[in-house]
Amino acid sequence: MSVKIRLQRHGKKGKPFFHIVVADSRARRDGKFIEKLGTYNPITNPATIELDVDGAVKWLNNGAQPTDTARAILSYKGALYKKHLQGGVAKGAFDEAEAEKRFNAWLENKEKAVEGKKEGLAKSKADAKKAALEAEAKVNADRIAAQEAVLAEAKAAEEAANAPAEDEPVAAEGNEEPVAETAEETPAAEAEGTEEAQA
Repeated sequence: MSVKIRLQRHGKKGKPFFHIVVADSRARRDGKFIEKLGTYNPITNPATIELDVDGAVKWLNNGAQPTDTARAILSYKGALYKKHLQGGVAKGAFDEAEAEKRFNAWLENKEKAVEGKKEGLAKSKADAKKAALEAEAKVNADRIAAQEAVLAEAKAAEEAANAPAEDEPVAAEGNEEPVAETAEETPAAEAEGTEEAQA
């Protein structure tokens, strides 16, 4: 019987979620399995992986063969590195404490790299949001400036339309003066006419 470490697909359409399992290679993909080692969620960024590293190393030492994707996941979580360190202990290159120390140092560096990626993603998201807000503020400022320009043009046009209307009454006033003189002459003429009638 050939044993494989592979992924079992779960989750709905378009949103996959995988279980990392040890199964017989002849079993169906989502069928019967021997042991569940963890989960893998590729939707999140970075991907969320929960893995029993010691269990994976035990199965690797027993001859279980990981698929390509499962091998990448085991490498990412350090299961393959831990198996490599155990090989060094078996050969007598270093002791178990040194192997554990090296593995813990590797884990710390990996966690720092993952945190750095998360911070970089958060920063890029914040920068994109800030740029979008600045672009929106610029568009709003341009719109307000355009409205002010239109209002200024409308006001200038209104003042231009009112300016001739103000000039006309001045011209009318100029025309009223001769009318006033004729009006003054008319009572004088009437007065003369009445004096002639009285005479």
